[in-house]
Amino acid sequence: MPDTWLNTLQTATPQEGFELAIKLSRMGIKYTQPSDEIRQKLREVYANDADSLTAASQVVAINFQTVAAANNYWRDHS
Repeated sequence: MPDTWLNTLQTATPQEGFELAIKLSRMGIKYTQPSDEIRQKLREVYANDADSLTAASQVVAINFQTVAAANNYWRDHS
């Protein structure tokens, strides 16, 4: 794992915020399961399971809420 990869939750746009939410979600998985080999093996399982995909979407949504809050909902809706 890189020492520091998250310097800020501040983003210029909602699109950048959503991309950051996805990165947060992916990095959470890497920290939880650091083995690339195991993650690759598991990908086949969850990629074909609707419940797993829904759960992944929920994690991204929660992270997006966090980023939006950190950005004051993009300066109170710009």
